Amino acid sequence: MKAISYSRYGGPEVFTYGEVREPKVGPDSVLVKVRAAAVNPVDWKAREGYLDGIIDTVFPVVPGWDVSGVVVQPGFSVTEYAVGDEVIGYVREDFLSRGTFAEYVAAPVRTLARKPRNLSFEEAAGLPLAGLTAYQGLIHALGVRRGETVLVHAAAGGVGSLAVQIARHLGCRVIGTASERNHDFVRALGGEPVAYGDGLVDRIRGLAPEGVDAALDTVGGDALKASVNVLTPEGRLASIADGDVLGYGGRYFWVRPDPEDLARLSDLAEQGVVSVHVSDTFPLDRAADAYRLNQEGRTRGKIVVTVDWADEGA
Repeated sequence: MKAISYSRYGGPEVFTYGEVREPKVGPDSVLVKVRAAAVNPVDWKAREGYLDGIIDTVFPVVPGWDVSGVVVQPGFSVTEYAVGDEVIGYVREDFLSRGTFAEYVAAPVRTLARKPRNLSFEEAAGLPLAGLTAYQGLIHALGVRRGETVLVHAAAGGVGSLAVQIARHLGCRVIGTASERNHDFVRALGGEPVAYGDGLVDRIRGLAPEGVDAALDTVGGDALKASVNVLTPEGRLASIADGDVLGYGGRYFWVRPDPEDLARLSDLAEQGVVSVHVSDTFPLDRAADAYRLNQEGRTRGKIVVTVDWADEGA
């Protein structure tokens, strides 16, 4: 099958596009014909070796954890899915090797849910990792409740934009940090935007003089420190980006595959509660360009790579 892969750590230049071995389908997995795969910052961090201390790497590595596609072969123990089912997945295993930037991926059923019927394959590919991060951060790590004020950093990004929508659905008021060019976008999601930079704490306090009840940090560094300074005395803090959050009494967490959480996200998408903004799409053979754009750190919503099956009528 065709895929993007790399055989050593490095920048986008280590990517190659060409033939790799098609994955074997284990008893508890399904073979998914990939229609689209979303780019996430963790993908290029893994490619550059930043995860080497915690995750085994088996070269060559096909990158990517997000996917939307169609089941073409269930494993012999699988009863949840059949040939032809449209699925989404956060296909993360405990090692780096067989990712989603390929024509096919073998996906454990614990990583999958049914694709929202109202989303395109491109939109659906952007939901799993970012959506699960937002959902698990708000529900499991922070335990947000109706009527609370929630601070979301990078509110126009992949995780942040979904967190704003989910928090609003839960009945929360949402303040979101974003560059000024994205303020209208954050407002359209239901958030109250504030600009990054000097004076951030004062701007947040101007909107919420008594402080915020919960803060979801997706940036780290100064954003994390600002969050600490605007919490109410009983406020909760969680970060996906900066382990220093532990020193402030907060939660440091990694998103994990969870089929029930992912199914809930799919339901929310079908109900029109959450939507996925796709800012750019690239064909599979130009995945390196998609990663370069993602590394610039200015993406609104998601960048998605697509697999062209036009010749097969898919």
